[in-house]
Amino acid sequence: MKRARSAGQVLRARRLRAQASGVPGGIGGAFAYDAANLFSQESATWQPWLRSPDGEINHDRDRMVARSRDLIRNDGWATGGVTRILDSAIGSQFRLVAKPDYRALERFSPGFDASWADDFGRVVEAEWRMFADDLGRHCDAERHQTLTQMFWVALRHKVIDGDSLACLLWTPERVGAGGARYSTSVQLIDPDRLSNPYGQMDTLTLRGGVQLDGASAAAVGYHIRQAHQGDVYAAVPSMHWDYFPRETPWGRPIVVHDFDRERAGQHRGTGILTPILARMRMLSRYDQAELQQALLQTVFATVIESPLDREDLALATAGDEMIGAYQQLRGEHHAANPLMIGGVKVPHLAPGETLKSQSATRPNSGFEAFQSAVLRALAAATGLSAEQLTWDYSKTNYSSARAAMLEAWKTAIRRRDWFAMGFANPIYGAFLEEVLERGLAPLPRNAPPFAEMRTAYARCRWIGPARGWVDPVAERQGAVLGMEAGLGTLEDEAAEQGRDFEENLDQRALEIRMMQERGIPLPTWAAGSPNRPAERPEKAK
Repeated sequence: MKRARSAGQVLRARRLRAQASGVPGGIGGAFAYDAANLFSQESATWQPWLRSPDGEINHDRDRMVARSRDLIRNDGWATGGVTRILDSAIGSQFRLVAKPDYRALERFSPGFDASWADDFGRVVEAEWRMFADDLGRHCDAERHQTLTQMFWVALRHKVIDGDSLACLLWTPERVGAGGARYSTSVQLIDPDRLSNPYGQMDTLTLRGGVQLDGASAAAVGYHIRQAHQGDVYAAVPSMHWDYFPRETPWGRPIVVHDFDRERAGQHRGTGILTPILARMRMLSRYDQAELQQALLQTVFATVIESPLDREDLALATAGDEMIGAYQQLRGEHHAANPLMIGGVKVPHLAPGETLKSQSATRPNSGFEAFQSAVLRALAAATGLSAEQLTWDYSKTNYSSARAAMLEAWKTAIRRRDWFAMGFANPIYGAFLEEVLERGLAPLPRNAPPFAEMRTAYARCRWIGPARGWVDPVAERQGAVLGMEAGLGTLEDEAAEQGRDFEENLDQRALEIRMMQERGIPLPTWAAGSPNRPAERPEKAK
């Protein structure tokens, strides 16, 4: 009977046979790429599986998300990094700028021109502000947040969990007496609730709760639990799933699902902390160990060293009653009459004892280097600069700070634009459909239905938080020179600083008029050429 051999023995035997036969490129032979070598010391035990994107993500998704959230809850570095991302992409105001594509619409009517686009944009933006910043929070189905705050939470889910998920509801009962102006409302949903019914395995048309059509693998619907599986008070609803189609028959979105797709055929996302979870966990444990050691050294900062311990001393003096009585008398005297010098107690030591101070050796000399390396890895994974993540600019000069900010800004802009395209734009499109159906925005004659030209009507851009300055004087001078040379526009420069250029112009016109009415000399920017001194205007009558 042949004895079963281990996998290692089989590989070694096959390698020896291949080497003996001189077959190049075979198992054990000459590999064209070192990366494919099966037997090198570095890669012999490195044998990852080749899986589909859904096979890689969906099976272990819950475990990865749980670990990411635990890290965010308990690690200040990770929490700060995620907060920097959200503040750079969404901030306190995520403002809509309507930019309808009048060139795509002009073939339907000559009334679609730049003037119409400007008027349309002003009206729609005003309606959007009334919807997004509603004092009654009717834009939120749960009536907790403004729309900017909901975008902030949705992007946080995307950054940590890998997915942003929301349902668009139609709630006409809230309009009028209910206090709402619009029937459209948004309900954020925890991505954990998007899952296969009853925990069934993925199939050809069902992946991580996403229902696909059989032909092109396009998402056509979503299976969402009625309650989160972690809610003990909702154990029964958490075991029931509702099916929601992706959109209505005429194209109005019902479910908005946004994630960063990294591979073809992927239907769920992963959080940005996933690649560095293990390393951040090691840093957290290392940090705790250093803190515990430092506390121990603080508590036991001073110790008494004695040539004999208590038991040895008791045995040595056990037969001498006079010495024992004398020692007891001395102890009682010093306990009742402590010696003080300047309010500080002077310790009394037994013969042969010495007082020794412990010098602190924590944190370990290698801790700072290890921490810096891990935090730089976290910065690289999140798209932040190391200075943004650590708030340490002590080793940074203007050039390096400027270069780091520009690189981080590229990632922030990409993350903002992708989130806008995947999450904010569908919500704006659904809102705009209601606005046009109710006749709240100007349209020329023969305008096509919204459902027919949805993309052209809903074309827009979003203004997020300001980029900021490293050297305000130099960078603003560069912005002015760029606009003078035609390399930039006032709209672009204002948007980079989180402002609407039209509001800036309206405000400047108001300030000029008010200064003229009060006889205040105009500043250089209001008086004309920066090379010509401002003249005092006549007081307005």
